[in-house]
Amino acid sequence: MGKRELDNLVERGSLAAEAPSRIEFDGMIKSARRGLFDAQNKTIETDSQFDLAIEAAHKFALAALRHRGYRSENRITVYQTLAHTVGTSPADLQIFLKAHNERNLAAYQGRLDIDTKLLVDLIAATKRLEAASSNLDPPKN
Repeated sequence: MGKRELDNLVERGSLAAEAPSRIEFDGMIKSARRGLFDAQNKTIETDSQFDLAIEAAHKFALAALRHRGYRSENRITVYQTLAHTVGTSPADLQIFLKAHNERNLAAYQGRLDIDTKLLVDLIAATKRLEAASSNLDPPKN
């Protein structure tokens, strides 16, 4: 799945090749699961749920990328590689990208009006990403 495409991103400077780390992978998965669980707590504010959900999605996506032996400091790139790391559907990718944009609006422009449907869609897509990431064999080192 997608090694050539990922290597092309390395050549363009969007990704860095780096040996996978089991400790790093396991830590990202554990942290992402905790965040996803907490994001579903309806007793906290919607914007907090959203923050937890988008961070969980990013950690799962980064774990999948690291599993393949790559790293990126750019969140968009991390999401865009999902088609090549775990086979994420185009529909879920669009949810992650829209949520990322909303995250940036909240972080950099103070926007707090979270679309409830986007939150529901983000949590559902992140659950699918959790399943795909969890099915990866942990790196051996």
